[in-house]
Amino acid sequence: MALSDTPIMGMLTQKMDWLSQRQRVIGQNIANADTPGYRAQEIEEIDFKRSMRRQQGQLQLAITDPSHLKSPGGSTTFRESRAGSAYEVAPAGNEVVLEEQMMKMSQNAGDYAFTTNLYRKYTGLYRMALGRSGG
Repeated sequence: MALSDTPIMGMLTQKMDWLSQRQRVIGQNIANADTPGYRAQEIEEIDFKRSMRRQQGQLQLAITDPSHLKSPGGSTTFRESRAGSAYEVAPAGNEVVLEEQMMKMSQNAGDYAFTTNLYRKYTGLYRMALGRSGG
């Protein structure tokens, strides 16, 4: 079994994919800030509870004790949607607020750095468990 097939690594990869696509959408919103009639777009948030339920049963581990936990696994696709109600609409009908988009971009970058760090830590744990600490 590959490391990327484990449930936690799959979920971290899914989160990084979502954050990458969200960054693209935010960039498109910023690029179209002066386009008349353009409406800001957003990507639907990931529901990890639903993802965990969907992943249950994909990876079946041998349960040798009733106190063992079941393990999840699965994948999700992302949909673009129109952002919620516009904070501000320009006279030309443009709904992009640059300050709001820049705040989203900053939050997205922080979330990506956090998720990447978690991915690195879990990879390190697996390497340590396999005796490949590299040190």
